[in-house]
Amino acid sequence: MSLKQRVEADIKEAMLARDKPRLQALRGIKSLIMLAETEKGGGEGITPDTEMKLLTKAAKQRRESAEVYAQQQRADLEQIELAELAVIEEYLPKQLDEGDLRVRLLEIIQRVGATGPSDLGRVMGVASKELAGQADGRAISSAVSDLLNNTDF
Repeated sequence: MSLKQRVEADIKEAMLARDKPRLQALRGIKSLIMLAETEKGGGEGITPDTEMKLLTKAAKQRRESAEVYAQQQRADLEQIELAELAVIEEYLPKQLDEGDLRVRLLEIIQRVGATGPSDLGRVMGVASKELAGQADGRAISSAVSDLLNNTDF
């Protein structure tokens, strides 16, 4: 079942349950999918990779908005963003914790043959593709920098 079909089925369930916050988040996801389909120019749909990128971007936007609202002491708006983020994360693969992320990055570093901070770009290119949807880009970048600056790996 494609992401669009799953979201449409979940929209129906949310409508029947009268779960407005969930319904709003699901409609937002469906809107992103429909926009991506029309951008590509046609009815063939979008690839699972594109779907993952859309969801990752939407989750990142919700996280950043929630942070801004927290700084501005707008708990009401922060809660809305966090609720939408929770719904979006249901469709994303399980996020790697810091330990698992470091293990995967060490494997990538060894495979690429990186020896120091000058190899950051090569490692990030591979890591970003392999860990897409499993970890935030900022977390990947930070961990790669830390690992490459530690020369005893």
